[in-house]
Amino acid sequence: MKLSFGFTPCPNDAFAFHALVHGLVEAPFRVEPVLLDIEELNRRGRAGAYDVSKLSFGVLPAIGGGYRMLRSGAALGRGVGPLVVAREAAPLADAAAGTIAIPGRDTTAFLLLQLAAPALGDVRELRYDRILRAVADGDVDAGLIIHESRFTYADHGLRQVADLGSWWEGETGLPIPLAAICVRDDVDPALAAEVERAIRASVEYAFAHPEASRAWVREHAQELSDEVCDQHIGLYVNDFSIDLGDEGAAAIERLLQRAII
Repeated sequence: MKLSFGFTPCPNDAFAFHALVHGLVEAPFRVEPVLLDIEELNRRGRAGAYDVSKLSFGVLPAIGGGYRMLRSGAALGRGVGPLVVAREAAPLADAAAGTIAIPGRDTTAFLLLQLAAPALGDVRELRYDRILRAVADGDVDAGLIIHESRFTYADHGLRQVADLGSWWEGETGLPIPLAAICVRDDVDPALAAEVERAIRASVEYAFAHPEASRAWVREHAQELSDEVCDQHIGLYVNDFSIDLGDEGAAAIERLLQRAII
């Protein structure tokens, strides 16, 4: 049996799911990996494109019952939130009231921005890896950045305006949920349970054998240095990736409640 599995080419996902993709953990199925930007996964998730998919928490209310969230494989934690950057330091409200580039309207990052700065100005969608250049070149006043951009924005001469993860943690005392691994609703529940078990095993394998995935991570990391790849993995793959736990589940519930108010 083969299941399509959509996730991002970012170092954290390549690290976490390498073992599953390459048959290094036991599973009663094989996966067909589809590596796409998170906002493209969100768009395709609205159409139920893949059996298993990484999806932003920002899009889950719109998808409704089309997918079921798994407890393993999530991107969730403390100090992992999206940042708002600009050419000059400014209050978040001022930066958000101008022209701001975002990595997609279905991303959790945009949901957080809307919660923290409701009076948004001109919002422009760009692929996440094009935002820093747009801000540096003056095409937009500010940018909402995710993934590895949080490690490289200073190289573009930019300043941090706000850390939306820190804002969320200050508001709630909870870690920030970014994205989850979800199984399409028409997948048999018993098979979905096997998917969850295999994803947990894959993350545990990654922690136990951190060098096993290095070549595959590098293959998909484009121009990123090994140092940035390691920072990325260290930030986004953690104990919550193995299992959400009670605290992770509470954080997700709080965010989804805020999303529909």
